Amino acid sequence: MEWGNRAASIAVKAANSNAVVNVVLGASCVALIMRSMKQQRDIEALEAEKESLLKTNKALKKTMWDWKQQLFADPQPVPLARIKAIYGEAPLPPTGNAEKGDSKSSAPKFMV
Repeated sequence: MEWGNRAASIAVKAANSNAVVNVVLGASCVALIMRSMKQQRDIEALEAEKESLLKTNKALKKTMWDWKQQLFADPQPVPLARIKAIYGEAPLPPTGNAEKGDSKSSAPKFMV
């Protein structure tokens, strides 16, 4: 019982002591400073990653723009005879690739 009373009185004295309160406050302040420094490093790393991603995104947009410009630049016109042959309105003209012995029509027959 005496041990319990002594422990309780030491705890009460420690709780009322300014030195103990100052140590606890100092330790919590150091812990907050450490956490803040870690968060600051994380923020700087994320900002660097953001800048890198923005540069990559701009490069991809420029590449896609160049591709679109190339795609829609003055296209080679398709002759009307070729279009008619594609849609089956006229026979496909010989392209010059056929062998001399091949006298059959080069247009395939398609039935639905």
